Amino acid sequence: MWSRCESCVDLFARQWATYQILVEHNLMEHREISNATTGAIQQWLALREEQTQAVSMVDLGCGDLGQLAPLLQTLPLKKYVGLDLTQAVLPLAQRNLGSVPYPCFWEHGDLMNWACSNPNDQFDLIHSSFALHHLDQDQKLLFLEGARERIETNGLFIWVDVFLPNQESRLDYLSRYFNRINQWPGLCQTQRESITQHIQTHDFPANRGWLEKQARALGWSFRWAWNGQHNAEAVALLQPI
Repeated sequence: MWSRCESCVDLFARQWATYQILVEHNLMEHREISNATTGAIQQWLALREEQTQAVSMVDLGCGDLGQLAPLLQTLPLKKYVGLDLTQAVLPLAQRNLGSVPYPCFWEHGDLMNWACSNPNDQFDLIHSSFALHHLDQDQKLLFLEGARERIETNGLFIWVDVFLPNQESRLDYLSRYFNRINQWPGLCQTQRESITQHIQTHDFPANRGWLEKQARALGWSFRWAWNGQHNAEAVALLQPI
């Protein structure tokens, strides 16, 4: 009989195996997202007045760094913090990143707690990928408010996620996304059902127009760096103003 701990490990292994299929088949356009993220960071670094200074970075919902590690290995960082709610991914992230010439800190924690604490501990670069859509609308506002306090004056916040098109309800979005999942290759029916159930329960994508308006009201500039072909995945760039 599985112990509770063993059951959790088994569940994580199955979920992570499913996620790897999504990445391998580029079903959520991870390759294009990686290219957009790389381009955004490189452009931001080139425009910084203090181009010779290393920057600090926090990665909220870092996962296993399977996609981001090659970029992180080239960035002029003075500190990297990888935070994730799933503790089991942190050793994977550390292994995938490998040896880098800057200190790395691996934190098991919640991104809301991060945003609402230690306002004096600021970062130049904030990155979050496919994590913030788990927050409800009020939590997203609190996160934006807290993150605004935790970013340096000339910093950059890269928000990679799924977003609601203007005028589309969450129910219509979910229906459209579920139809898309049913066409994804490489998955068995059990995996499709698991993904669908997770999205139904946990995904609350921000409406694009609402997010732009609220972000600007909370002291951010906002622009879209990349929009996926499925009218869902996108990369948003926010900077303090």
